[in-house]
Amino acid sequence: MFRRVLLTAVIIFSSNTSHANDLNLPDLGGAGGGLISAAQEYELGQQWQRMFRAQIRTSSDPFLQSYTETIVRKLATYSDLTDKRLDILVVENPVLNAFAVPGGVIGVHTGLYTYAQTEQQFASVMAHELAHLSQRHFARTLDEQKNNSIPNLAALLASIFILTTAGGEAGVAALSASQAAILDNQLRFSRQMEQEADRIGMASMVRAGMNPYAMPDMFEAMLHASRFQRRPPEFLITHPLTESRISDAKLRAQQYQKKQEIVSLEYQLVRVRATLSHEKNMPLAIKSFQSELDGNTLQENVARYGLTLAQFRAGRLDDAMKNVKLLLTKAPDNLFYLVMKAEILAEQKKFDEALAVLKPLLKDFPSNHAINIKLAEIYMMAGRYQECEAILEAHSARRPKDVYVWYLLAEAHGLAGDILNVHTARAEYFLLNGIYSKAENHIRNALRMLEKDDRLYTRLELKLKDIQKMKRDSVL
Repeated sequence: MFRRVLLTAVIIFSSNTSHANDLNLPDLGGAGGGLISAAQEYELGQQWQRMFRAQIRTSSDPFLQSYTETIVRKLATYSDLTDKRLDILVVENPVLNAFAVPGGVIGVHTGLYTYAQTEQQFASVMAHELAHLSQRHFARTLDEQKNNSIPNLAALLASIFILTTAGGEAGVAALSASQAAILDNQLRFSRQMEQEADRIGMASMVRAGMNPYAMPDMFEAMLHASRFQRRPPEFLITHPLTESRISDAKLRAQQYQKKQEIVSLEYQLVRVRATLSHEKNMPLAIKSFQSELDGNTLQENVARYGLTLAQFRAGRLDDAMKNVKLLLTKAPDNLFYLVMKAEILAEQKKFDEALAVLKPLLKDFPSNHAINIKLAEIYMMAGRYQECEAILEAHSARRPKDVYVWYLLAEAHGLAGDILNVHTARAEYFLLNGIYSKAENHIRNALRMLEKDDRLYTRLELKLKDIQKMKRDSVL
């Protein structure tokens, strides 16, 4: 990721040499001898992710989101990060890619799940990205380039955005022959950072009790897969893999005790969901999972879960129910299977039965993201809007940056006829998506519905000022 950021920032946007102070960014303290402080990095990351969400589809699958968050935060506990405020974006994209953005933003394409065969292979990529953040490679690269034409923060935000979404060609097309020397120096510097991220990421995995050999195994799998593609995956463009880098990772892993990796059923089920998120032809997916079930190429329960999910999405509800009952016979407490059963029942209009499956689970796991989201969705389908609102209001307090939670809550308020709170929820939704004008309009509409002596009026006035400040401070 960081190679891309600085390639574009230093080269493509080098003609734009305004200083950060010209961008109306808040005064966030000194940089500690560098060009950008940790506080500035965090603010930059917050602005970037709002811009990203406005343009790029992120996954609303609660299982994918919560699982990715769990893995990243577990690794962060054992990392060198001092500021562990992290935002995780799961991007619905079949391309192999992951990236880290200054200020604690980790992005994961759902395609990474397709490539990573095991949980710890997946974790090795996350550990690598966290190492980029903990070592502040973004700020260090700016320091390295301080004697050259340094781009402003607006250019940096734009460069990160272009190259995490459009691919490397957008930057390469802008290069000229006169910039070749700068490019060569930058590549050398970024290779050192990649090696450092490998080393520190592996150490974090070991401290977290994970298998260090998963990192070279993942590198080899990605390199092997790329040999059959006309263009390497995005991750391999931003994180170039060579035989020497893989050898270095293997030698480094040998310094640690090899750990027996236990197959994670949860990871495999999440992987199925990620794979099916890319599939447009559900009948074909059904045939594929049925073939795997018959041929024992996957764990039986994993193949059957994939088959059940594909049947559900294809509208074959009776077949899906038969298979989920078989899954529950062997694992009656599995949340993936129980939520699947509730979804099938709801689609069959058996709302009371569906709710009867999920409501006890909420008592046992009140903060579980998937249970809260699916319960809210079924309440909405059943026309029980006030109960839906109650679930989502509590969940939005736990997850104030979750775009999908605010989207659902605005819908629930609208269906319940609560227009005031439609405006407040939509304001939060548009704010998280960096669409400041719409967020501002919704707050103004809410204010018109209140008396000035109302306590909510005062809170919304302050919210409006915050939005206006974000709008002014936005570098794009």
